[in-house]
Amino acid sequence: MTMTHYMELLATNQPWNLLFFMVIPVVLAEAIAVTELYLLFSRNMNSMAKKINRYAGIVVGIYFVGVFIYLFNNAFIPITTNGEWRGFADIIAVSSYLLGVIPLAGLALLETGLIGKTKSENEKLKLHATFVGIFLIIAHIAMIFGMVNPEVFGYVAKMPMPM
Repeated sequence: MTMTHYMELLATNQPWNLLFFMVIPVVLAEAIAVTELYLLFSRNMNSMAKKINRYAGIVVGIYFVGVFIYLFNNAFIPITTNGEWRGFADIIAVSSYLLGVIPLAGLALLETGLIGKTKSENEKLKLHATFVGIFLIIAHIAMIFGMVNPEVFGYVAKMPMPM
């Protein structure tokens, strides 16, 4: 069985890669998602949930920009340059994971006031929820395609060269 580069990244260097590339961003994103629901229903912008939501948004945005830069330079570019993609599922998984930087950086920019300064509190809430939703969709696409065996989509694993 062949793994996507996404799954190989998470399986290699246990438990560190799993922690750095999955656990930290997902726990922060899930904290944002849960507190987001509370805020959408309660509209209590002075609650502890709002503080958690805000700080988690800033931290995950900044953190994931670092993850993106690291993986783009050390995985995406070399895999592309060397023609080592493991088919359609591999490209979708890795690309989707890296695209998560857009909504997460958007959350950090919104929370720090670098974007959306002129928007009303309600408009900011809508934009924030949109960033969260986009991230959840992208992350789940990455996870689904990342867990599939690339051979399902026709990838044929190269045989190792005999010595």
